[in-house]
Amino acid sequence: MKHLLLLALALPLSAQDKATEPKPLSIFDGKTLSGWNVHCLPKDQGKKYWSVHNGAIQCDSRSDGKHNYVWLIHEKEFADFELRLKLQCFEAKKGNSGIQIRSRWNPDDGQGWLNGPQIDIHPPAPWRTGFIYDETRGVQHWISPVRPSHQLSEKQAFPNGRPDGWKFHYATEEKDVWNDLKIRCIGTQITTWLNGVQITDFDGSKVLTDEHHQKANVGMKGHIALQLHSRDQILIRFKDITVLPYSKSND
Repeated sequence: MKHLLLLALALPLSAQDKATEPKPLSIFDGKTLSGWNVHCLPKDQGKKYWSVHNGAIQCDSRSDGKHNYVWLIHEKEFADFELRLKLQCFEAKKGNSGIQIRSRWNPDDGQGWLNGPQIDIHPPAPWRTGFIYDETRGVQHWISPVRPSHQLSEKQAFPNGRPDGWKFHYATEEKDVWNDLKIRCIGTQITTWLNGVQITDFDGSKVLTDEHHQKANVGMKGHIALQLHSRDQILIRFKDITVLPYSKSND
C-alpha cells in the first residue's frame, strides 16, 4: 500500500487527472437490444420495427405506415454527457427520426408521449439533422433555431448558408457509408456536430428549466431514445453508440 501511495504522489498531476477521468460507456453491444426497450401505444406493441442488423440498431417501417410514435429508449439516465454515434440514412427512404436526450416516457397521459428535447434526423431534408426540436408537452416547437411550430426552412436554419465543410452521406445497397453525430449536454448548453461540423450551440437556460420541463422532469436529466415518427415509412440505422459522462473539468 505504501508503494502504491508513493507511486500516485510521484505521477504528474495531468496523469493523475487522466486516471480519474470518466471513460466512454458503450450503450449498444452491437448484437442485441439489451438495455433498450420499445415504448409505444398498445396498438403498435409487438410490431418489429426495431431490430439489430449487421452490428447496428435498425428501424425499418417501410412496409407499414399505420403506426403512432414508436420509441426505442435506453434504460439508463444521463445528465451532463457527450453522446457519439454513427448514423446511416437512405435518400430514397422518406420519413423522420431523431435522438431524444434527457427525456421521459409518460405512459399515463393516454397518448404515451415522450417528453424532452430531440436532435432531429430528417433524410428527405438532411440539412435539418442536428437541430433541436422539443417534444415536451407545452413546448413542441423548434428551440434551436427558435421557431414557433414544427415548420422549419433551410433559410431559417442556415441564414448565411450551410457552414464550410457541411456534408451528409446517403447509403445505398452498394455503398455502406455513415454519418458521425455528436451531442454534448453541459448544464443548459446543448451543442451538436454532424460529421465534425458544428450545427448548433444552444443556450437553454430559459427553456430547459421552465415549468413545462420541470412538470415532465426532463430537459436536465433523463433517457436517451431513438424515434420512429408517427406514420413514417423509413429505413435508418445507428451504431457505435457511446456516452461519456461529462463534467466541466473534461472540457
